[in-house]
Amino acid sequence: MESSIKDKVKTLPDSPGIYQYFDKNDTIIYIGKAKNLKKRVSSYFNRTQDNGKTRVLVKQIVYIKFLVVDTEIDALLLENNLIKKYKPKYNILLKDDKTYPWICIKKEAFPRIFSTRRIIKDGSEYFGPYASVTMMRTLLDLAKDLYPLRTCNYNLSKQALETKTYKVCLEYHIGNCKGPCIKAQTEDDYAVYIAEIRSIIKGNVKSIIKQLKGMMQQFAEDLKFEEAGLIKKKIDVLSKFYSKSAIVSPTIHNVDVITMVEDENGKSAYVNYFKLSNGAIIQGHTVEVKKKLDEMPEQILPFVLQDMREKFGTESNEIISDTKFEFPFDDSKLKIAQRGDKKTLVDLSKRNAKFFMLEKHRQDKLKNPEVKTQRILDTIQKDLRLKESPTHIECFDNSNFQGTNAVGACVVFKNARPSTKDYRNFNIKTVVGPDDFASMEEVVYRRYKRLVEEHQPLPQLIVIDGGKGQLSSAVKALNDLNLRGKIAIIGIAKRLEEIFFPGDSIPIYLDKRSESLRVIQQLRNEAHRFGITHHRNKRSKAAFGTELTDIKGIGDNTSNQLLTHYKSVKRIKESTLKSLENVIGKSKGKLVFDYFNALTPPTQ
Repeated sequence: MESSIKDKVKTLPDSPGIYQYFDKNDTIIYIGKAKNLKKRVSSYFNRTQDNGKTRVLVKQIVYIKFLVVDTEIDALLLENNLIKKYKPKYNILLKDDKTYPWICIKKEAFPRIFSTRRIIKDGSEYFGPYASVTMMRTLLDLAKDLYPLRTCNYNLSKQALETKTYKVCLEYHIGNCKGPCIKAQTEDDYAVYIAEIRSIIKGNVKSIIKQLKGMMQQFAEDLKFEEAGLIKKKIDVLSKFYSKSAIVSPTIHNVDVITMVEDENGKSAYVNYFKLSNGAIIQGHTVEVKKKLDEMPEQILPFVLQDMREKFGTESNEIISDTKFEFPFDDSKLKIAQRGDKKTLVDLSKRNAKFFMLEKHRQDKLKNPEVKTQRILDTIQKDLRLKESPTHIECFDNSNFQGTNAVGACVVFKNARPSTKDYRNFNIKTVVGPDDFASMEEVVYRRYKRLVEEHQPLPQLIVIDGGKGQLSSAVKALNDLNLRGKIAIIGIAKRLEEIFFPGDSIPIYLDKRSESLRVIQQLRNEAHRFGITHHRNKRSKAAFGTELTDIKGIGDNTSNQLLTHYKSVKRIKESTLKSLENVIGKSKGKLVFDYFNALTPPTQ
């Protein structure tokens, strides 16, 4: 398998959809459906195929395309549409041209409701198609059980009822029909039933399930367990499996669907195009557009649409999108989808554009990790309006415990990744008590005073963990060092992830999904973790080392040396003079030994 196909397989989404295999002549040789695209397509390439025909198929695959959908049922329907359209060499031929059934609400007086495999453009409503005939029949049976609908094919128009005489049938006598044929029911009364059934078919079944549960409970209380069991089966079917396909809609005839998403850095756009014929998607294609002059969607979409229409030979007179734009097709109209099946198609198109973008990013990362790094840096620079790319970022955080053992932490990111060897901890020296503002000023001042004195490179961006107060303190330190304006600096407040800029009381809020915010949060969290770790170590050493440092002539270094070797003060007390002398030398060893042995009470 070529590396390009390997990379493609690695980046496929774990979503339902269809996949298309192409040969060297750009011909589709196989179309398949999948509940999980990544797992299904991987299965062709990660093992030796037992079937000879499958091995031949795999050898001919040059590249792969895919389309994501909402459900496995949608994948089945889309696969069916595309196989009929392209008749791939290795797919089973659908010689009988089998179609899936629909539920039809007939356009007529006192509408009938029935299943059909033929769509007649007479104004009737069609719902489906249903890959599960069981589901369709359950809905029809439910409608029949809940509502007294007519099943005859009489002409019940007002004119016919005035001129003809009908006889009621058995359905009327057994209560399944209210007799509109003899004017025993009005059209308005009947229309209420149709509206409720339409709501059920469209998927608004919560109220119906609630009603069915009430019926089941009543049957159970009346000891009619067989009837209650039948109702329960209907509830189970409706609750467990309901899918209204977005792949086919008889109300949407020959149209083009086009949508666009953009990179966070705004340098590339990804445009998805669907071609629908007789309500079914027969072509889907996504392209990447490199932006040269920061073009807007209304400039990009007509350019791509023209190319797609020429490429796929479409002349549809309706274009569906979520963006308004001008185009040179006098015989076509643009409709902005806001609800219903058209909005569902637009959402599906946009999802495919997004998946294509994510797949492109993953492939770029596999081939060249620096591409992702540069994209992140460009995004941060754009979002924070920086003068230069933030290849070197430093973040500060302070910690103290009830006003004691105050410490500061500085973490360093280079090329958007942690550079742990450059992390630094600070013990607060000039501040007494829990003063976060003064502590922040001290730490920032000490950090950059040293970098300047040692002629070390300065960061392009400083991130302060805190709000306006901490940020102002850090800015004061930069002013004292004459570095104000030479380094960009921001603060991030924890509660609402607000980003503050010096001198601006109004914060900005980055998109919670943006790469910029993720890097800033990672910096903040890493500074907090690093600072807390140092703070705990300092408190632990203070607690364990107090008794040792009380010994005259024993300092912090010797105390740490003893604790590192013996692990506890108790073991130090129990050690022999010779052992102590081997660890810290004769003079200090004798000091420690004499101290603890002088404290030990004599044996009785």
